Amino acid sequence: MATVDITGEQFASTVEDNDIVLVDFWAEWCGPCKQFGPTYSAVSEKHPDVVFSKVDTEAEQQLAAEAGITSIPTLMAFREKVLVFSQPGALNAQQLEQVVDAVKALDMDEVHAHVARSQAEAAAAAGKQDGTQIPGA
Repeated sequence: MATVDITGEQFASTVEDNDIVLVDFWAEWCGPCKQFGPTYSAVSEKHPDVVFSKVDTEAEQQLAAEAGITSIPTLMAFREKVLVFSQPGALNAQQLEQVVDAVKALDMDEVHAHVARSQAEAAAAAGKQDGTQIPGA
């Protein structure tokens, strides 16, 4: 599958409607982004089951800010709507293949359980901070 450009309006639906989504945050003026682009495109052709998307941080500044992008290129990977990888810097083809393989190999039941535990712990901590009592906490 070739890469697909996405906007802020398309970001949520792209992540929600697909099992595995990689997102390359880039800009036209960024030298490392230009070097990574052909690698990203070539690896995308080997994985038709993965959405390889690109976000132009100049055109989509609000999305880049909401995603916490402070350095480009930054690669994010989502699986079953969960952010499972985020790293700034250009990867070579072998490194990108390793990321794709690792994301595909994740035990998502375990990942979802970890997310649920983390959210429960955060909610319990927030309850203690504002003085409210959470039942069972």
